[in-house]
Amino acid sequence: MPTTEELSGFFWTSGRDGVLRLLGCDACGYLIHPPVGYCPACQGRETSPTPVSGRGTLYSFTVNHQPWDGVGDLYVIGLVELEEQPEVRLLTNVVGVDPSDVRVGMPVEVVFEDHDPVFLPLFRPVAA
Repeated sequence: MPTTEELSGFFWTSGRDGVLRLLGCDACGYLIHPPVGYCPACQGRETSPTPVSGRGTLYSFTVNHQPWDGVGDLYVIGLVELEEQPEVRLLTNVVGVDPSDVRVGMPVEVVFEDHDPVFLPLFRPVAA
């Protein structure tokens, strides 16, 4: 599990309340991911965890066939563009859908996998 002690700690624990948060620049509002201590857009140094909608679009994906867990299940690794700022992309698992039904451009929303104190952000298709 990821550490909750570093600058990115808030990202891994924010799912406790079901809200995805990214580091945001207090000066210009630019979302910064992965978190760093300055804004690459305006060079501002004041940043804070910023709630986002948790909605996005599947930019790319691959289906893993390697049985890393010994079970051999297929799972989808996806790159999700966030609705608020498409150049912010999260590498994550896509859940709640058969791998053969996953498509680039598919609307997705965040769900969290509870590993208290860490809440892993995963994405599922938006219900039609």
